Amino acid sequence: MDTLTIEEEDEAALASLVPAPPHRKTQSFSHQFDLKPHPHIRRNRKHSLDEIPRSATLAAEAAVYFDSSDDEFSTGGVVANGDSVCDGGEDYAVVTPPPDAVVGEDDVKPLPEFVGAGGGAGIFKVPVRAAVHPGRPPCLELRPHPLRETQNGRFLRNVACTETQLWAGQENGVRFWNLEEAYEAGCGVVEGQVRRGDEDTSPFHESVATSPALCLLADQSNKVMWSGHKDGKIRAWKMDCVSDDDSNPFKERISWQAHRGPVNSIVISSYGDMWTCSEGGVIKIWPWESLEKSLLLKPEEKHMAALLIERCPIDLRSQVTVNGTCSISSSEVKYLLNDSVRAKVWAVQSLSFSIWDARSKDLLKVLDVEGQVECRVDMPPTHGQQSDHEMKAKLPTPSKKEKSPGFLQRSRNAIMGAAGAVRRVATRSAGVYVEDTRKTEAIILAVDGTIWTGNMSGLIVQWDGDGTRLRYVNHHHRAVLCFCTFGDRIYVGYASGYIQVLDLDGDLVSSWVSHNEPVIKLAAGGGFVFSLATHGGVRGWYVTSPGPIDNIIRTELSQKETSYARQDNVRVLIGTWNVGQGRASHGALMSWLGSVTSDVGVVVVGLQEVDMGAGFLAMSAAKETVGLEGSVAGQWWIDAIGKALDEKKTFERMGSRQLAGLLISLWARKEIRTHVGDLDVAAVPCGFGRAIGNKGGVGLRIRVYDRIMCFVNCHLAAHLEAVNRRNADFNHIFRLMVFSRGQNLSNAAAGMVLLFLFLSCSLAFSTYLFWLLYSSGLPWALSLAAGASTAAYTLKTTTNPSPGAEEVKSDLAAADMIAFFGDFNYRLYGISYDEARDFITQRSFDWLREMDQLRQEMKLGKVFQGMREALITFPPTYKFERNKAGLGGYDSGEKKRIPAWCDRVIYRDTQSTPFSESNLQCPVVSSVIMYEACMDVTESDHKPVRCKFHATISHVDKSVRRQELGNIIKSNEEIRSIFEDQKTVPETTVSTNSIVLQGQDTGTLTITNNSTTSKAIFSILCGGQTIVKDDGEEESEYNPRGSFGLPRWLEVSPAHGIIKPEEAVEVKVHHEDVHTLEEYADSVPQSEDTRDREAILMVNIRGSCSTTWTSHSIKVRHCFSARVCVLESKPADQAENLDGSPREEAGDEDL
Repeated sequence: MDTLTIEEEDEAALASLVPAPPHRKTQSFSHQFDLKPHPHIRRNRKHSLDEIPRSATLAAEAAVYFDSSDDEFSTGGVVANGDSVCDGGEDYAVVTPPPDAVVGEDDVKPLPEFVGAGGGAGIFKVPVRAAVHPGRPPCLELRPHPLRETQNGRFLRNVACTETQLWAGQENGVRFWNLEEAYEAGCGVVEGQVRRGDEDTSPFHESVATSPALCLLADQSNKVMWSGHKDGKIRAWKMDCVSDDDSNPFKERISWQAHRGPVNSIVISSYGDMWTCSEGGVIKIWPWESLEKSLLLKPEEKHMAALLIERCPIDLRSQVTVNGTCSISSSEVKYLLNDSVRAKVWAVQSLSFSIWDARSKDLLKVLDVEGQVECRVDMPPTHGQQSDHEMKAKLPTPSKKEKSPGFLQRSRNAIMGAAGAVRRVATRSAGVYVEDTRKTEAIILAVDGTIWTGNMSGLIVQWDGDGTRLRYVNHHHRAVLCFCTFGDRIYVGYASGYIQVLDLDGDLVSSWVSHNEPVIKLAAGGGFVFSLATHGGVRGWYVTSPGPIDNIIRTELSQKETSYARQDNVRVLIGTWNVGQGRASHGALMSWLGSVTSDVGVVVVGLQEVDMGAGFLAMSAAKETVGLEGSVAGQWWIDAIGKALDEKKTFERMGSRQLAGLLISLWARKEIRTHVGDLDVAAVPCGFGRAIGNKGGVGLRIRVYDRIMCFVNCHLAAHLEAVNRRNADFNHIFRLMVFSRGQNLSNAAAGMVLLFLFLSCSLAFSTYLFWLLYSSGLPWALSLAAGASTAAYTLKTTTNPSPGAEEVKSDLAAADMIAFFGDFNYRLYGISYDEARDFITQRSFDWLREMDQLRQEMKLGKVFQGMREALITFPPTYKFERNKAGLGGYDSGEKKRIPAWCDRVIYRDTQSTPFSESNLQCPVVSSVIMYEACMDVTESDHKPVRCKFHATISHVDKSVRRQELGNIIKSNEEIRSIFEDQKTVPETTVSTNSIVLQGQDTGTLTITNNSTTSKAIFSILCGGQTIVKDDGEEESEYNPRGSFGLPRWLEVSPAHGIIKPEEAVEVKVHHEDVHTLEEYADSVPQSEDTRDREAILMVNIRGSCSTTWTSHSIKVRHCFSARVCVLESKPADQAENLDGSPREEAGDEDL
């Protein structure tokens, strides 16, 4: 095509098509090579390489560590800021297997391979593996990461912990683990069948099927676990439910309909009442008296218990609504927090907090996330109004003096406006909104009485009990999703999978990657801090970590590697074909793929140019803008290949991804299907301003025997002279490929509206582009179309907060195996068409390989750094005349394009040196046993290529490793000594063991920390209350309220706190005037009760990191009569538990 003339005003339009870089701190990269032009090459494409920016490079010292079969591929290579270019690292090599080297049961000989230079540094360095993760504390894998496909309808969503049990809420009910069984072997085989996803999970007990459990709350005083569900119900589960037959799921104790919408959060206040919240700003209180009566009913009276509770709630929203105006927002209440220090309850909405008095139920204050008191009561605008206002396009208006825009500028503005309209309407229709990074995602009460909140930007804010903002810290760029506390430490879970440990001043104590997916819940108990990730994996971190125990466990567990290491073999077939917008016969597909799959476990197929043309590319760009992908032609190819692979009987289709003309799809043999899963997809466009998918890469990431394999189908820049551009395309794909689960279009909120809108806009879009083609020529029209997808690509890659100055990870760099394949478009240089034909006829491929551009670039370490390719022994696969068989089919037309090996397969595994043995330090060892082109297939101008790998995969039997960890914990004396030290509690004294109150008296008790070195943490609970008869005798046993809550006639302040060494704290015990108090029972105010009352306060003391506590017992009596009350003294170190037995020391769990 003739070179086009670009007018001055249109150059700016073209320049503006290059999208802003996404949130990853890296840009496209190209090192300009000093290549001399070949005399036969016409250089008339002036703008192909000149404006390619240079990229950031990798910090050379950054090593990638993670556990051998630990799936932490999110902690990949680290991309740091800088302008230097990789210096090449290790040299290239040609590796020939030893003469006696064979692989597999059929003793196949591996092929010789060429290894590119530059693989010893940066993100191209082989990631470091170990039997036990050296970069984080050892952990108890209570539930190893299950394959995502096994969890449909069963995902775990929250956890709650006691000292003896861990409970989990899941999408079909609840389950619990007894921590004394935590180290036992997996329970995957139940009645002869494998429980998918739980093969290696510690023994657990599961409930009957229910609606998804969204929240859990442990009520230790009544041995009940409360769960809130998506259907609006609250259920109570007995903690001590023991069944002789574990195959029979346990049932709830009681349940009732609490809300019309989902129950988002449950807390029990300082006075034992249950507070729950839901959408629409609804907060309800369920008085303890009604809950207590319901729990006393027999299981067969569950219906009566539900009616008893459902008639008694207090709706707080209605109480603060006057004349139709409400003092709190109607947005969803997501979290509740019981401030047990000051007897308050915090209700958390997205951008505001409301603070309530737990006793009087009065609204005390409404704050925004900045700490400003909100006095307005107007309703916020709807999401649709906000979206319209915020996303309205603002196009600059030229002044009268400015020159009017050129044709290309006007065309670009029109297309960008149309694409923006599609995106705005589709976004609203699908219910997708831009997240406010100030949105609160987690809240926790620390032992010093301060309250900590975390938001979407990673900001952590400290508040006092009155809602005053004290300080804020920001140690990580990703969203804070959860908190928990243990002693004087605050644990923070992030969307990146990180866990951080903070002190009470907000300073960072330690940090590590706990999971490869977001940490959605943390819970402390039994000497552990348990973390739950979105994939359903549960890990327990010792509260002594980080500390000396970590190295002890790591060393001993590594020495037992042989007992839990396992090894499996799998063969992977990769096929690549540039189909040139055509279709193939079933015979061609059988010749290419179907004939060589008898021993293959995984098949990956990559196609290029499935669909091309200006109209299709523009439509594809618009579809990517609104989150759609795929085409009719792409689906035809997937179905046709599936038929060739005998999909229904032999292979199972796992997934696919299409970007314009690029298509990748993967199949797994049914025999190994249980070991293959967690498919993620990715796409990186490289064509026309890095926005159109005519060039670029599509990828699949999958777990095979607990190892991560990534497959990337590429179509790189064309033309003989565009070497630099091809190198830059590879670098752009490698650094920017971000895997995700893909779009779930079937669940779109307004799918029909979106489809109608898309089709209408696409028709107008394509018509307009056709006119552009007619007026201006193909390349410029496609360049303009790039603007339509620029916004889409930017939108997709900026949904997460910017990482700021933090390091950015590469998904591909952390994989155990990476395979790049496709039409790389590298050509033969320094040779004429006739010379190339002669060498091909003579099969002189050794000499031709030396003229291969890709091999030369790999020798210099400028592309595919450190990766390997089997030596090519087949003729060049490009360019042929269609439907012309044999070597005589090479292009003989006017252009006579020089034959070239455009279609290639290049890979990298975990071998740092050739011929390494597979073990947990080098878990994936692969070799190529087939690399050939199907020269008999003539349906395209490219020949299809296939490459078969034999991979030996080492992985961990996590059930056995957990048992070995338990043996180490039980047998190692040094570890036992550390755990015993954790049971030490500072010596404390309490000034009295009895308090008598009359009227509105206030008594005082003093707690003194006698230790000279350790801080003491105290909490004051109520072990129960009783009525005193006129003769001074107790009427009944002490009955505790919910979560050992206080009776309403008693106030204790502060009820929790921390005492420094050799210091004391005074606690006020006050009687509230009963004449102003309404006691609620069945929603009916009761008459005043003038009988004397008595309560048992339990002062629990523990150290700042103690796993046990001691308890002091204090009798508090309120006397209405004028007689002198004399209380019988009780030992100060005893407390009554629920069954009336004395408790000397509580929480002494055996680790």
